[in-house]
Order: sequence, then C-alpha cells, then structure tokens
Amino acid sequence: MEVCVVEADWTVRAIRGATTVPENSAEAIRSAVEELLDELERGNSFDPEQIISLTFSVTRDLDTLFPASVARSRPRWDNVPLLDVQHMHVEQDLERCVRFLLHVNLPASVRVYHPYLRRAKSLRPDWSLSTVGSQ
Repeated sequence: MEVCVVEADWTVRAIRGATTVPENSAEAIRSAVEELLDELERGNSFDPEQIISLTFSVTRDLDTLFPASVARSRPRWDNVPLLDVQHMHVEQDLERCVRFLLHVNLPASVRVYHPYLRRAKSLRPDWSLSTVGSQ
C-alpha cells in the first residue's frame, strides 16, 4: 500500500507589489521589474514551482516592454503562467507604475512580504517595509 504524505495547512496566498519606472524604455522597465522580482524572491520563501500565476499591470504610459517577458527569463520561471494587462487609468494616479498580483501555494503560517519600491511605496506604506501575515 502506497502512503501519500500531504503537507498540512498549505493554501493559496496572494502577494502584491509595485514599482515605478523612470522612463518609458525597455531598459528602464526591465531594470525596474528585475529589481521588483529580486525583492519579491528575497523577501519570500517559495519555489517557482509553487507559483500558480502572476499578473502584471502597467499604467498606460508604459508600452515598450512586457513585464512578463522579464519574469519569464528568470531561472525556473519559464513555466509560470504570466499575464500583462493595462492598469485602469485614473487621473492623478502614480505615473509609470508596474504592479503585480502573484498567487502562490504556501504554508498558511508563512508570513508574506509585499514589495513596494521606489515611488510605489506611497501606494501601500503599510506594506512597503514589513511582512504581512494576512492579506
């Protein structure tokens, strides 16, 4: 008889994050997204195999590079389902902003870190410097 070991108390967790880009160029977007994803991985313990999906949204003033193409080039991220969308435009909103919503399987007890970098720290100052236990 084969025994199946199941990790107790694993659940789908959502991790948010955002950054801003100094200019609408492929190089600037790539650099900002790499920095954001580096911070995401540095602040959270997960294997890319645990990722369910990642959606990026960008403000309408960023149109020279898909953020998902940056994520796809990361080691072991080539099978992660990725999506790019344009963020809803709201007057006076933060310009040249890249946001993400990541869904990942994690133990329920694990604290998650939501990276908000550069000028995007103003979007969620309560999440920009610390880990958060619940969404």
